[in-house]
Amino acid sequence: MAMKREAILFGGLSVLLALMFTQMGTAFSLRMLIESACFAMIALGLTIQWGYAGLFNAGIMGFIAVGGFFSVLISFPVNDKFWSSSAPAGLAMIALYIIIGVALTWTASQLHRAGLSRKLSKVAAISVGIISYLAIVSSLQPVADQIEAQAGFIGGFGLPVIIGWLVGGIAAGVIAYYVGHICLGLRSDYLAIATLGIAEIIKAVLKNADWLTNGTLTISPLPWPVPTPNEIGFIAARGAYLALTVIMVVVIYFLLQRAYNAPWGRMMRAIRDNEVSSAAMGKDVKRRRLEIFILGSILMGIGGAALVTSARIFDPSGFLPLHHTFLIWVMVILGGSGNNLGAIFGAIFVYLIWIVSEPATLVLFQAMQTYGHDWFDWQAPADLMSRALQMRVFVIGLTITLVLRYAPKGLIPEKIARH
Repeated sequence: MAMKREAILFGGLSVLLALMFTQMGTAFSLRMLIESACFAMIALGLTIQWGYAGLFNAGIMGFIAVGGFFSVLISFPVNDKFWSSSAPAGLAMIALYIIIGVALTWTASQLHRAGLSRKLSKVAAISVGIISYLAIVSSLQPVADQIEAQAGFIGGFGLPVIIGWLVGGIAAGVIAYYVGHICLGLRSDYLAIATLGIAEIIKAVLKNADWLTNGTLTISPLPWPVPTPNEIGFIAARGAYLALTVIMVVVIYFLLQRAYNAPWGRMMRAIRDNEVSSAAMGKDVKRRRLEIFILGSILMGIGGAALVTSARIFDPSGFLPLHHTFLIWVMVILGGSGNNLGAIFGAIFVYLIWIVSEPATLVLFQAMQTYGHDWFDWQAPADLMSRALQMRVFVIGLTITLVLRYAPKGLIPEKIARH
């Protein structure tokens, strides 16, 4: 029965994609599929966090942004103006100050071993940390002003794009380690609050650090891991990019399926379903949750890096909670949390609705305006056409409402194994 449902759903999705190719054109459809594949990687990262371990991550946007930024930092061409100035030496000194500040803060946190009370040790560590932060910020500002005046921003390292994607995933995993290490021992709502706050902090930093990210001036054109449209043509380049992302999705899906059916996957689902019993069986619940939180965030970072690269522009202000957090949750919930195939289906189907709903609504509104005037002498509002963009949110909301009503476990729910 489950195989029949999957065949029907993917068959219907194939028909919708074929219609999109005929109505919207090959170039547009290939771009949509590339972005869908990137979102599928991100959705797989979320489905193992939420579906495997029950971790509520409300800061997906932050991990996508981190992955995209580090991919740009690694793969964007070298900025010779920056390296020929004295700014690199200034940044090296800032890095040394950071190392010294971290060392002093850690030393202050260990003063209880020398006989100081733990409360005073914590106060000392916080005080040293604040003083170090203020000193570093004051030292960084002149260097940042120099970089912006002489070079614009620091540029990149000119390394292969694939290396940038991997570094982006690792960077997202490092941030997930520190967030999870602090919050995973608390209730799940603390994790949601922490990840939501971290995502906004990351966006604010990337948006305002002009010397690092070029800020709202954006960075473009970004290099591709495959030949660009200028080299082999528009459709061929997008087809090659799509092939690469599809291969990545297939590999990730295969590995996650192996992990899901392995003892590790059964242990994670046991922790999700009954944390107390799992702890009584000797499982380190916090450590295992931290593992899967980091793994999911790495996939989000890689997917975010591929998504940013596909657009060939890095714009920190372009990361939006609606698009890069809420939409991912809709994909996972609609497809079926805990089911890797459902996450892939949900990513493609939801993003197809998100992309097509605006032009479809525009056609509908034009028909309403024309026939309403001809048949009923109805005068349409002046801003009727501008409302088409807003309708995509309504359509997504209606879709997820219908799915939650008639398929609360998703269109392709998790297959519960019986042992």
